[in-house]
Amino acid sequence: MESAHSIRFLYRHFLSGITEKSLNAFYYACSYAKADYSKFMNVTASVALKLIPDILRSQPVFLCIDDTMVSKFGKKFEHVSKLFDHAAHNGSNYLNGHCFVSLMLCIPVWRNQQIVYLAVPLGYRMWKKEISKLNLAASMVRQVMPCFSFCNNVIILCDSWYAKKDLVCVVDEYKNLDIICNARSDSVIYDLTPPPTGKRGRPAKHGRHLSLEEDFVLSAEKIGDYYLGVHRVLSNLFGQREILAYVTATEKNQGSRRLFFSTIFPNQIELFCAWQEKAPLNQTGSERMQFIPMLCYYFRWNIEVSYYEQKTFWCICSYMVRSGKGIEMMVNLINIAYCAMKILPYQEESFFAYRNESAQEFRFVISEQIRQQIFFASLLQNIETNIKSSLLMKALKRWIQQQCFHLYKL
Repeated sequence: MESAHSIRFLYRHFLSGITEKSLNAFYYACSYAKADYSKFMNVTASVALKLIPDILRSQPVFLCIDDTMVSKFGKKFEHVSKLFDHAAHNGSNYLNGHCFVSLMLCIPVWRNQQIVYLAVPLGYRMWKKEISKLNLAASMVRQVMPCFSFCNNVIILCDSWYAKKDLVCVVDEYKNLDIICNARSDSVIYDLTPPPTGKRGRPAKHGRHLSLEEDFVLSAEKIGDYYLGVHRVLSNLFGQREILAYVTATEKNQGSRRLFFSTIFPNQIELFCAWQEKAPLNQTGSERMQFIPMLCYYFRWNIEVSYYEQKTFWCICSYMVRSGKGIEMMVNLINIAYCAMKILPYQEESFFAYRNESAQEFRFVISEQIRQQIFFASLLQNIETNIKSSLLMKALKRWIQQQCFHLYKL
């Protein structure tokens, strides 16, 4: 189907034609089936990781974390509540609905002789206030990390809201896991621990307090859309672990500056910059190498694109199931269909031509083929006698002759 506004809509236009089950059976399956939809993420991640070519196995993969709001007018949905949304366009910063935390995987693949990072959303979890969004995101990362045992670098990308200890602590649990995150501009950062002075007393744990305006030297020219500066620092967020702090600014000598943290250093990332599809990551140079982790943060934008596509074209906000489990099941099933349209062109050579097309365009092609298959299958099931078969064959031959006649005239 090109769209599924609800289970009832899907049943009337598709499911009723291929099954004898009733409509209530599908409502029951969403809300009460014993299927563990949390494992959908592991299956999707395993399938997606198999798409990475052997030559690109050493390249980093990225896990993007963010949350999105779904506005609902009714109040009988389970776990519905008033939520703050800074991007709401309803005249207020509050909306009535649900909040979903999601995890997206970005993997390197070949397209037009260049490296493109294919973005595959792994799954959604509804925020129910029983557990914080930070802990919810951390549990999702822990669940899928066993799938990345062969990856050299798995890098979490998130905004400043998720740059807190409840999520950052996951990085210390896995050797191949790092994080690149936006941070609050007022975050306290320190210079590295100074060498011992030999004097009596407890040695200093960190250096002096650093300022974004005074202690970061920006690049001579813009890299992408920003001037960049980098400094090796310590932060209370990461304890005694040395990290990189990046500062970006649209103007070199004026305007506000944004702060980013990276637990991975440029010499720890094996990235084929010259083969990357998009600038500024494909612009090489000795001075740019120190900014590679900061440039990788641009991949986080893929999760925003996914939210837009799924909300606009995939009806992920149109669910009418009331139970919390049913809502999560419905949302994740729609997400699986979306992922299939992203993965199939790279998994099956017969769909090679659709690698440059959007998931919506490829879905239209697949839906047309499904409709044709259902039509012919139901047609064959309804042919019961030789008399009907002979009449049908005559009608088809006549129709083909008419089509050939029209083609001959053209």
